[in-house]
Amino acid sequence: MQSKQHTINSVSFEGDVLHLKVDGGCYSFELSDISPGLLHADEQTRNTYSLAPSGYGIHWESIDEDLSIDGLLGICHQPERKVELTSVSEVPPKYGYNVNKK
Repeated sequence: MQSKQHTINSVSFEGDVLHLKVDGGCYSFELSDISPGLLHADEQTRNTYSLAPSGYGIHWESIDEDLSIDGLLGICHQPERKVELTSVSEVPPKYGYNVNKK
């Protein structure tokens, strides 16, 4: 089961500005910077959206627009890197050299 990424408390518009309340913070975005589709959409279209249950983002079906909360907030996730080691000699060298080699 996927855990909730964000808690989206509100989505609103004032002129050509998107206002979000997410994870206890308030954020504002100029539509011209984030979405030409929303910038040119009428009020009814802007206010007809759905929130991803996981808190991942917001979707406007009538204009096929999706905005991720991470993308809006500038959050970058690094993929988990799993290193499998078969012996001590394969441990990545500390400070640029391998202490196990003679």
